[in-house]
Amino acid sequence: MRRSPAPGYELDDDRERIDVDAVHQFLAIESYWGLGRSREVVVAAIEGSIAVTGLYFHDKQVGFARVVGDGVLMAYLADVYVLIPHRRKGLGIELVRFTVEEIGMADMYWALHTADAERLYAKFGFQRGPIGFPIMERAWRPPLRWACRPAGSG
Repeated sequence: MRRSPAPGYELDDDRERIDVDAVHQFLAIESYWGLGRSREVVVAAIEGSIAVTGLYFHDKQVGFARVVGDGVLMAYLADVYVLIPHRRKGLGIELVRFTVEEIGMADMYWALHTADAERLYAKFGFQRGPIGFPIMERAWRPPLRWACRPAGSG
């Protein structure tokens, strides 16, 4: 699935399009959560994820997000970033919206950890976990096809 959030930009969930070297560069050198992460670990994490999203500017990767989970009930949003020159344009919001709500997993229970982007994730229903625990959660919303009949209804 692809979508253009702004002129020149594209969101894409095609795993084959991910620029692993660009993702590794950011995570291992620029992020606070993945400092020193090896390229091999980045490759394995991408391969082991149930979904990945790339943010591209004129076909160059400038953002990324990945989803860990079972693909049915639970999802964990990880390694979300937008490169500094592309921030403050609403692209982080669109990257999260696309990943969480538009590629078929919106109804799952979601969790993530963040030290600096709580306001961004709150826009999508994520709330801070128990005091002192740095996790944010988004309540599970069972799809209508999973609706249960009241007890005794037959």
